[in-house]
Amino acid sequence: MTHEALRSIAIIGGGTAGWMTAAALARVLGRPDLTITLVESEEIGTVGVGEATIPPLLAFNSLLGIDEDHFIRATGATFKLGIEFTDWLHHGHRYFHPFGNYGVDFGPIPFDGLWHRLKANGDTTSLEDYSICALAARENRFDRPSGGTNTPLGHIGYAFHFDAARYAAFLRGHAETSGVIRKEGKVTQVHQDGDTGFIASVELASGEQIAADLFVDCSGFRGLLIDQTLEAGFEDWGHWLPNDRAVAVACERSGPLTPYTRSTAREAGWQWRIPLQHRVGNGYVYASDHLSDEAAEEALVSSLEGQMLGSPRLLRFRAGRRKAFWAKNCIALGLASGFLEPLESTSIHLVQAGIARLLEMVPTRAFEPADIRRYNRLMTTEFESIRDFLILHFHATQRSDTPYWDHLRTMQVPDSLAERIAIYRATGRVFREADELFSKTSWLAVMHGQGLIAAGHDPLADGMPLAEAQARLQRVAQVTAAAARQMPEHADFLRRRCGVSDPAFLNTVLTP
Repeated sequence: MTHEALRSIAIIGGGTAGWMTAAALARVLGRPDLTITLVESEEIGTVGVGEATIPPLLAFNSLLGIDEDHFIRATGATFKLGIEFTDWLHHGHRYFHPFGNYGVDFGPIPFDGLWHRLKANGDTTSLEDYSICALAARENRFDRPSGGTNTPLGHIGYAFHFDAARYAAFLRGHAETSGVIRKEGKVTQVHQDGDTGFIASVELASGEQIAADLFVDCSGFRGLLIDQTLEAGFEDWGHWLPNDRAVAVACERSGPLTPYTRSTAREAGWQWRIPLQHRVGNGYVYASDHLSDEAAEEALVSSLEGQMLGSPRLLRFRAGRRKAFWAKNCIALGLASGFLEPLESTSIHLVQAGIARLLEMVPTRAFEPADIRRYNRLMTTEFESIRDFLILHFHATQRSDTPYWDHLRTMQVPDSLAERIAIYRATGRVFREADELFSKTSWLAVMHGQGLIAAGHDPLADGMPLAEAQARLQRVAQVTAAAARQMPEHADFLRRRCGVSDPAFLNTVLTP
């Protein structure tokens, strides 16, 4: 191998992961002497359930030069201000995990420290009253950020709900316009170099061989290259995240177009509700040790708000990650790299994170071992921090009404999560490690929402007199509420600002 630039990249598998990868690599690395080929088979199909996203996707779409209003229309998308959690702490309880932030820090004095201090002194103002995203979600309102950093309107954080199949097709158009070559066919053999073990080529059922310097495995759960060929191994996290099945189905929507995802805790898992322009996506994620497939489907179908569209689909998975995401000249992205609970909509983000790190460390044809080690280390940290955040939802609960919840409530958690919980219980402090995905807002929302109680508060909060702290936070809540009331209704924003004009959408949402 030499230190020459890559001459060819082959992406094995399409779907959201494959076409995200193809579009990004073509956009950033595109040059006349680099060939990017994507191989996919219509015979195999894709999972296509990832309909809810988180804010980092905005940066990815921006990287590709995507016009957001065009994207909204093309993918049936709606906006997402966060996630509503129902029945997670106990039956009848709800809380909201908002994007954006809570309140504002006052110099070195953190908002969350002041809030904990005031709460200990009898203040009953809800944490959500300091979040413009939470307040807007309550009233089904939405707007993009505006007005700079001195107004709550400048701190709106948002993501999208969209049709995953439409998004993949949308990205395919971008990628092929940028020169990506699509090959239809099923991979039947993988050929390796006899000396190095590197992948030399893949062979299709037609007999055609696709050779490349770098291979990206987007083949889904089967991990055709990273696992079946290179035997990278798998680290199973099922003992912490026992859900291993999901049944999913779409239905017609009734009621207003909500700008948030809803997650409802059920007997042996949880149920998602994801509102798109043209339908509502629904799914029951559960542990097969505690619930049969038939019972899960029955529970899901009986809870639908409108007429079912299509037949329920059953998905099987394992929570965990590859022991190596990059092995030899192959990088795994998407489901081939591992899978975590869809609870916080992180699947597409993990694809994006993998692409971003690949672009940071684009290899030469020498494939330096130091680059590979660093990539694997960073992606391991990414997976583990998200894993801990997800475990928190299941572990910090008062539910003991079923064996499923009782086990999760009492199980031993990773040391890294146990440390975060201990710190919060002592002082109410939350933190973000380096550049990990979830912010202080996210950790605070879930720790408080799941019933963890702080015995004290951050000592920095004592730097402001109590009366002043009360006055300042009261003012923040008032300004935040006023700003939220200025925001237009979600459906109206889509129609007037994004140009959504599908007749079915208009009749369902905007006609009294």
